[in-house]
Amino acid sequence: MSNIVGITMGDPAGVGPEIIVKSLSEMSAADRAATRVFGNLAQLEAARAILGIELDLRDIVEDVPVDGAPLPWGKLSAVSGDASFRFIDLAVKSAMAGKIGCIVTAPINKEALNSAGHHYDGHTGMLTALTGSKSAFMLLASERLKVIHVSTHVSLKDAIGRAKPERILATIRAGNEHLKRIGYENPRIAVAGINPHCGENGLFGTEDDEHIAPAVAEARAEGIDVQGPISADTVFHRAYQGGFDLVIAQYHDQGHIPIKLVAFDTAVNVSVGLPIDRTSVDHGTAFDIAGTGKAKHVNMNAAIAYARKLIAGKNANV
Repeated sequence: MSNIVGITMGDPAGVGPEIIVKSLSEMSAADRAATRVFGNLAQLEAARAILGIELDLRDIVEDVPVDGAPLPWGKLSAVSGDASFRFIDLAVKSAMAGKIGCIVTAPINKEALNSAGHHYDGHTGMLTALTGSKSAFMLLASERLKVIHVSTHVSLKDAIGRAKPERILATIRAGNEHLKRIGYENPRIAVAGINPHCGENGLFGTEDDEHIAPAVAEARAEGIDVQGPISADTVFHRAYQGGFDLVIAQYHDQGHIPIKLVAFDTAVNVSVGLPIDRTSVDHGTAFDIAGTGKAKHVNMNAAIAYARKLIAGKNANV
């Protein structure tokens, strides 16, 4: 199994090139040799020049041509959106072929992506399609709080409609298996309720009783250590204090808000349930500061470290 981490450059006009160059410059020689960047060399060289970093990128970068590169920083365009898709497509092909062990993605811009004709809701949907998978789950991981989502980039109305027993059970199973992969022998899982106070016995809605509770009961019958539904206004605090290893969030903001409150710079976005491994920074393209050298690479370092952990675990089980 390959020990190579493949980093996709993200939107060329965003902060991806800068944070990648910063992370590469701080790696040991051994780690740099086990890293490939799927991106555009000219854009990365432009970032390197801005940062004043001396680093030979030629042997690290799988160079993908981009018309007009280096592109101007901070400018949304279909050209950059198409480039970001092609970087990811090449990395997925490499991962599926076993040439790299895990993909780490720098941020893309969804508007640029869609303006180029690539109609995805983000990385997770794109990776699901490119790998021929039925579905995937977004897990946000920090040291003291980990959250996996039943749904992500859909409206709140649609998210409530998707919170059905089958999907909730699948999310519990996926989260349980992932935590076992990273060293939790018997993960303790909590499932957040979807209504205030879990519906208060139907007073504020019946979804918790009719959809979430049956999924939890089925998961427990399978031997998974899971509790719920638990009111969302307390469950994340309980997990952060050590009461649970993982929280199942019912929709995007329910899970993202607590993670970004406690681990804004260090939380890692992980795709779970795909035939390949993928981690990501948990921030956007930051067009407003792209090309200034101000972007922090703490989150990129965390995503790379998590990727190496997944590769090590996978190789240990071969």
